[in-house]
Amino acid sequence: MGPPGAGKTTVGKILGQKLDCCVIDVDDDILEKTWNMSVSEKLQDVGNEQFLEEEGKAVLNFSASGSVISLTGSNPMHDASMWHLKKNGIIVYLDVPLMDIINRLKLMKIDRIVGQNSETSVKDLLKFRKQYYKKWYDARVFCESGASPEEVADKVLNEVKRYQDVDSETFISTRHICPKDCEQKVSTKFFSEAVIEGLASDGGLFVPEKEFPKLSCGEWKNLVGATYVERAQILLERCIHPADIPAARLGEMIEIAYGENFACSKIAPIRHLSGNQFILELFHGPTGSFKDLSLQLMPHIFAHCIPPSCNYMILVATSGDTGSAVLNGFSRLNKNDKQRIAVVTFFPEIGVSDFQKAQIVGSQRENGWAVGVKSDFDFCQTAIKRIFNDSDFTGFLTVEYGTILSSANSINWGRLLPQVVYHASAYLDLVSQGFISFGSPVDVCIPTGNFGNILAAVYAKMMGIPIRKFICASNQNHVLTDFIKTGHYDLRERKLAQTFSPSIDILKSSNLERHLHLMANKDGQLMTKLFNQLENHHHFQIEKILVEKLQQDFVADWCTEGECLAAINSTYNASGYILDPHTAVAKVVADRMQDKTCPVIVSSTAHYSKFAPAILQALKIKEINQTSSSQLYLLGSYNALPPLHGALLERTKQQEKMEYHICSADINVLKSHVEKLIQNQFLGKFSE
Repeated sequence: MGPPGAGKTTVGKILGQKLDCCVIDVDDDILEKTWNMSVSEKLQDVGNEQFLEEEGKAVLNFSASGSVISLTGSNPMHDASMWHLKKNGIIVYLDVPLMDIINRLKLMKIDRIVGQNSETSVKDLLKFRKQYYKKWYDARVFCESGASPEEVADKVLNEVKRYQDVDSETFISTRHICPKDCEQKVSTKFFSEAVIEGLASDGGLFVPEKEFPKLSCGEWKNLVGATYVERAQILLERCIHPADIPAARLGEMIEIAYGENFACSKIAPIRHLSGNQFILELFHGPTGSFKDLSLQLMPHIFAHCIPPSCNYMILVATSGDTGSAVLNGFSRLNKNDKQRIAVVTFFPEIGVSDFQKAQIVGSQRENGWAVGVKSDFDFCQTAIKRIFNDSDFTGFLTVEYGTILSSANSINWGRLLPQVVYHASAYLDLVSQGFISFGSPVDVCIPTGNFGNILAAVYAKMMGIPIRKFICASNQNHVLTDFIKTGHYDLRERKLAQTFSPSIDILKSSNLERHLHLMANKDGQLMTKLFNQLENHHHFQIEKILVEKLQQDFVADWCTEGECLAAINSTYNASGYILDPHTAVAKVVADRMQDKTCPVIVSSTAHYSKFAPAILQALKIKEINQTSSSQLYLLGSYNALPPLHGALLERTKQQEKMEYHICSADINVLKSHVEKLIQNQFLGKFSE
């Protein structure tokens, strides 16, 4: 299947030869034999609408097996005939670059395209047709510009093989220990199972058993002019097997996730700041942080993956931004899904900004609650992991309430994977805007706490984006910086400091385990040893060879609170651009660590509107002791870039204060809250 000029007939003939099977061309072998006239004559005779109907009927009356069928460009516009074909075969979409198609059609002098008239250009017609191709395909062949029919045919065979091999893309735990007996089956999970379970039963995190899929240079170049949604669809299709989520359904989810709920149509635009520095703006989603880029999509993925007969309670720990993002994302599910999926987010009662707390609490809906914990993020995250690993408690919830626990933190693969897209998209935008040519290296500098964002950049490099260095930026809680410099992860004598950048006020970095597992050639035994040592003795040391391997790609540093505020001030004075405190941490570290021999992309992980008191202090504005809305309007009067975040401004106008639960730092108390909230959501029994 594909547009006119995609090469369906030629590729079909090559496939027939390779597979030694019958080749059927719908135009020549079905339509013209049925009508006893040429297709162009029929189109001219009956007009567009009647042609589509008669073409569809001809296909409906046809059946074949063991064949390669080359469809017409207009077949996908007739639903009944496509359902007939889909029931009986695998529909492969030849996704050929638009300009290649237009150039071929000029050479072929095609005069029989349905819908073509003097008022509609071929380019517009082909763009219009795409919606029909996206609706039906089982497998997509993403064709490079200028690819030969033989190359396309080989890709078709590879995609069909992948589609049929449902066991080819599985996941293992980072703590999985390979059995000594090679006859013993390796314990693996499908993508959907990894998403549902969140955390592996042995306490490890799920990772792909095989390598990340890699796009060719030509495939990446095809994406330079694509939209964010188009890029996301291509990249995520490569990472999610169609047996877990069919391509057409995945496309629907992506279009919903990155639609009108984002304030910028580019979703994650990149902006030149100064010199060789570029800002990747990840704050245009509904809650104003980079978490929206995954948490507007992940709930739809989760809802698709879970069985219809079970209820699920999502447990989330937040250091500031995840809480409101996950509550917002899951609140956007349809009514049926909200009745079987609920969310509870645990946040440090003291340790997030006042605005973040108000945003988390104000994001509660009929299927989502906020619980303040009298401790720090590390306790919240550790407590959730322990709850997951308490088989007595989870078993009790399943038997008593028919409810299964899962997670939406970046420990969940379904939450981490969408973050790969924006790192790839940022690089493609630099190419599109003419700052670099494809293949030129860039560095990325990312404010880092739980290691998920920077790990997603590592995965983007594995898929083919030429990232040279990963610059890890820490605040005063610089355990990761120290680890990257020494290989010693040491929590002894460390106390979590509360800073202007609370979302990276983290000492136990969960996703680091995934990266160490990758560097150590998937040595699950080593991961078990290291992270048990961290749990029991609060530190571990990796071998020198792993330290050297880590430092080949990573550099790291940290900045003080004073340096953070000074960076906000100096950047505003120099460029009129306001950094949020997390981005300011990254700016300080990028200035210090990057050698200026290539561009550096600084991830701006939140909008400054969420941290107005710190921004006012940095800009030396005295009127700090005002309401949140007054602070934002004051900042708005400076006409800075980026402008105020509309959704965050609306949040400050909400007069009604929502109630929320507060609990002590006791895992049994958290478990009690979880059980009561399950009763409330799924049984209607909740009482204070």
